[in-house]
Amino acid sequence: MTLLRRAMALPDPQSGTSRVLGVDDFAIRRGQTYSTVLTCGETHHVVDVLPTRDAGPLAAWLTTHPGVEIICRDRAGAYADGARLGAPDAVQVADRFHLWQGLGRAVETCVAAHRECLRAPAPPRPPNAGTTLDDSGLASPEPAGRRAQRKKAAHALVHELLAQGHSRRAIARHLGWGLNTVLRYARATHWQDTLRENRPRPSRLDPYKPYLERRFAAGCTSVTRLHRELLAEDAPVTYQMVRAYIATLRATPPQAPPPPPRVRQVTSWLTRHPATLSEKERTALKNVLARCPELDTAAEHVRDFREILTNRLGPTLPAWIDAVDASQLPGLTNFALHLLRDLDAVTAGLTLHWSSGGTEGAVNRIKKIKRQLYGRAGFELLRKMILLQ
Repeated sequence: MTLLRRAMALPDPQSGTSRVLGVDDFAIRRGQTYSTVLTCGETHHVVDVLPTRDAGPLAAWLTTHPGVEIICRDRAGAYADGARLGAPDAVQVADRFHLWQGLGRAVETCVAAHRECLRAPAPPRPPNAGTTLDDSGLASPEPAGRRAQRKKAAHALVHELLAQGHSRRAIARHLGWGLNTVLRYARATHWQDTLRENRPRPSRLDPYKPYLERRFAAGCTSVTRLHRELLAEDAPVTYQMVRAYIATLRATPPQAPPPPPRVRQVTSWLTRHPATLSEKERTALKNVLARCPELDTAAEHVRDFREILTNRLGPTLPAWIDAVDASQLPGLTNFALHLLRDLDAVTAGLTLHWSSGGTEGAVNRIKKIKRQLYGRAGFELLRKMILLQ
């Protein structure tokens, strides 16, 4: 406490008027009390600390310290009003970091509004799974196992003997088969036709199998529960039918589709520089944009804004705002139209090289001082320690 009293007795450091002034707020008590720190945009040193983050103290300080030509700030309305009242001739510069941060929040809102597009559609089940087309264009079962191979060989043998001029009865006597068996092979144009009699017969459960597959894939594997759900829909099915079909699903469980990317994940892909994305991330983003034209349009707007920010193309900002407004995308349109309220400062921020980077560094140093004071410091003591650092 003695050291703190000695520090409080020291005079404030004298600093001249800065041509470039950085303005930002910091929390004395988070969510309750905030103050304003003023820094020199050229040396990044703290010039003064104001008790609040309202427009009045900033305007009064600028009035008593003439000569400020450029004011770097975030897009808080109070700082804009204070700068306009206290230094009407100064050029206000909106910070590029806060602009990009605001764009990121707008992109997240847009992605969240189209979250259904993030999930890849389930691959369609082929209508004739396990079949191929024969020479006549009809679907025929693929050979499966020894039984199918035997039928294929028997069909070929019967038709070979028929081609040699043997009668069906003679073939049956020669092979030791029943006449009906030989007739069945002889009448079949393709050997797959002999398997049609073994195909499963239509079941009353057939119309409800897609529903059971969806519920099973969703994690509901209880036969009793699924049977009750079907009965609630007046389905003419029995418990044994449901149990037998669920047993087949358990025997060949479908491969679970990969989880869809999260909203913040896609937002990160859209707002990060493309060179920082991995090959996997680029592929995933490409698939998402292919499924959703709205997000593809949003990605174009983000790329255009990145180019404006990187290459200092501030005068082209109004054209970008008009393009975003025409697309009517959630989040992005509101962000673009909100820029019109502070268009001059935003345009200056996207044109000049000045920014609030030095002020943000001062705020980080202030947080360190607060930790060293164990949170007991009032405004005056904290202000003195900041100015003496």
